[in-house]
Amino acid sequence: MIISCSRRTDIPAFYSDWFFNRIREGYVLVRNPLNANQVRNVSLAPPDVDCIVFWTKDPAPMLDRLQLLQNYSYYFQFTLTPYDNDIEPNLPPKTKIIDTFRRLSDKTGVNRIIWRYDPILLSKRISPAYHVDHFGDMSQRLTGYTEKCVVSFLDMYRHLQGKSAGLSIRPPDESEMYTIAKEIAYIAGNHNIKVETCAEKIDLADLGIDHGKCIDDRLIAELTGTNLKIAKDKNQRELCGCVVSCDIGEYNTCRHGCHYCYANVNQKKIDQNRLLHNAQSPLLIGDNSSCKSQ
Repeated sequence: MIISCSRRTDIPAFYSDWFFNRIREGYVLVRNPLNANQVRNVSLAPPDVDCIVFWTKDPAPMLDRLQLLQNYSYYFQFTLTPYDNDIEPNLPPKTKIIDTFRRLSDKTGVNRIIWRYDPILLSKRISPAYHVDHFGDMSQRLTGYTEKCVVSFLDMYRHLQGKSAGLSIRPPDESEMYTIAKEIAYIAGNHNIKVETCAEKIDLADLGIDHGKCIDDRLIAELTGTNLKIAKDKNQRELCGCVVSCDIGEYNTCRHGCHYCYANVNQKKIDQNRLLHNAQSPLLIGDNSSCKSQ
């Protein structure tokens, strides 16, 4: 089984104590996002876990405890974007995040840390040239610390329109996507970084940019030395190339507050969940006293 940790929230940034408690206990309880009373018991025992995929914007709380994962295969999807606090209000300064990225790479190796430059969005202030300048600067700082960069373009979900009111953010049109991608491919190539897209319809193969898999059976096979036969995840978007995994996070629990986030819909719920989190619980939020087995 592949553990996704997590598309729904930033477990390394905010819930690393809970996660390592779950590793020590050898299991985690995961709520069904469509029915909160249904709970799945997921083994985290090393023989049952093929790989753990971490999704994060700030794994600093984990850096001094990676030795606790010595019995697991794992890699990081590390999001690093060029936006200021008006769009990503609760992130540390980007210079600090870049330092964390480099420290993590030194500990794990370059093949286990993937740079996510996503989502790519535009606004009155953020132009294609803005992305070219910042991607170039970041690429230079990350040279030798990663081998791959995943890019995607903003999906303007309905609930984002209210969250981003006043910021004038929007997705690039197809022409702008191609222009930005062309420059990104050129810059990344100069820094020995391969670029792939995440769940994008646009074909950028002529730029050397392939459609990627964030939960990637090819990379997992490389890390584990095992040729796993894992099907495409039918529960993800049609354009998503990821293979099947079990996500152990919950929606409405991330505290970064990014205005483009699809996983946070209800601020009141986020505040409630913060109070309900217990690092000793087998559930990320709350306890399992009223839950039914799934």
